[in-house]
Amino acid sequence: MSYPYVTDLANALLGTRWHLPLPTFGVVVALAVVVASAVAVRAVRESERLGRLPPATHAMVTDMVLVAMLAGIIGARVFDILDHFGRFRADPLALIFTRSGFSIYGGLCFGVLAGVLYVRRRAVPVLPMLDAAAPALMLGYGIGRIGCQLSGDGDWGVASDLLWKPHWLPTWFWAQTYEGNITGAVIAPPGVYPTPIYETALALALFGVLWALRSHGQRAGFLFAMYLLLAGFERLVIEKIRINTRYALFGLHVTQAEVVSMLLICAGLIGVVATLRRGGLWSRLALSATVLAALSACAPH
Repeated sequence: MSYPYVTDLANALLGTRWHLPLPTFGVVVALAVVVASAVAVRAVRESERLGRLPPATHAMVTDMVLVAMLAGIIGARVFDILDHFGRFRADPLALIFTRSGFSIYGGLCFGVLAGVLYVRRRAVPVLPMLDAAAPALMLGYGIGRIGCQLSGDGDWGVASDLLWKPHWLPTWFWAQTYEGNITGAVIAPPGVYPTPIYETALALALFGVLWALRSHGQRAGFLFAMYLLLAGFERLVIEKIRINTRYALFGLHVTQAEVVSMLLICAGLIGVVATLRRGGLWSRLALSATVLAALSACAPH
């Protein structure tokens, strides 16, 4: 079941009949921004104590987040238009003002770029700031995907195969029909893979990894490079079971997200290797990530 508006969820839980035009996705995204901002402030304060960032840098985090969020909303819509350009040409206004279909990668690219420009204008070191923001970015992504799941905004997977479901897993974790979803789509039983749930779980786990690595002794930029690597790998894995427009590229049929994921993985690997200090543990980490990325990229669709 999906709940496009907050009151839809309240009515289902409380048995009421309220109706307010308060979109569930928007509310969850706002919650994600608030939580991620609080985490970013804490990480920036820690960087200040360690001498990586100037004193009082944490005071600018809220403004930086607002700038990045506004740019991210624009980027998310731009990337979605590029992914559905045929529909855009047929009815531009319908695609611009639709309540579904925001591209998370568009939001990430535009948001990070806007944040970097804002930080540079404030004469704050960019790489340490990106390091401090990395765990918060992953956490915000995970919370935001809850909004996708609740509202049923179309970010689900392909038709699920119950024959592959482990007996101990509940059916809702393997297949959902998203009745009442915000896109108006009708999904035949048993349903599709609820990929937003998987992405939330993966993102929260990866947030834990990044948070544990925040006190590392590597060079500035290492943690953000790890974020790029992990975020790219996570999305590349999920794309194997997601519904998205595919394009012919060098003899392959790939989605926009797969291309961006591979670029993130490559950038992350370069960043990790460039910022690593000598040490067998980190070298093995980089090698393992490279192998995982290669295996994921080569896996059949």
